[in-house]
Amino acid sequence: MGLPFFVIDSFTNEAFHGNPAAVCLLDGKQQVDSRWMQLVAAEINLSETAFLDLKTRQLRWFTPIVEVDLCGHATLATVKAMQEASLAEKGEVLSFKTRSGELTAQLLDDHQIQLDFPATPCLGIDPAEIPQNCIPSDSVFVTKSTFDLMFELPTEEAVRDFQPIFDQLRDLPFRGVIITAISKSQDYDFVSRFFGPSVGVNEDPVTGSAHCMLGPYWSTKLGKKKMHAAQLSNRGGEVGVEISKDRVILTGEAVTVIQGQVL
Repeated sequence: MGLPFFVIDSFTNEAFHGNPAAVCLLDGKQQVDSRWMQLVAAEINLSETAFLDLKTRQLRWFTPIVEVDLCGHATLATVKAMQEASLAEKGEVLSFKTRSGELTAQLLDDHQIQLDFPATPCLGIDPAEIPQNCIPSDSVFVTKSTFDLMFELPTEEAVRDFQPIFDQLRDLPFRGVIITAISKSQDYDFVSRFFGPSVGVNEDPVTGSAHCMLGPYWSTKLGKKKMHAAQLSNRGGEVGVEISKDRVILTGEAVTVIQGQVL
């Protein structure tokens, strides 16, 4: 018998959309280490694979090439996997120990999953620090957080049509690069895309943790505490964003598409 394993599409209510994450539930009986987790993540080859120790509630996230400090869509997927394994019930507050501190999540009554994450506010940056060939020519603002570099573009179309040069972005000293703009649709407040070639993910379909920066940024610009965002990848996805002091509440749905075992 192996370890329970799931592939779950996050921030969507439709299979084969949103952001797929793998989740492996560890029961504490097998002796596994970081190297094994990284090898499994590389074998699965999704943008993130989450490993949850059911005994200690330690949650870790790995791209195909590196462990990361914070991941939204794989945390959402972990909660869904726990529900599938009858380890979580609606209304229950789940707590996880992570490299970004204690994170909590909750299954809501309307199939939504809510994540309570730390905000990663804008720190400001001198554009002269960034190679000119890495700055979109139509950028209207550039900033950074502890994780990512972010460019605001003038329109949603500019975000959708942007053609990244991954070899240039890979050399930047950031986890990833976010591009964003106000949405032209009444259904969303803002849109974004996320590129992370330096961590082995050229374009991430839907990036929950990026909204820990996007949320505070757009909350200040729009004067709103609650927002609805769309990520404009090929798969697409939606993220509910609410600002609560130094926390960002992310909300989304998830769909299980594969279930099996890691042998």
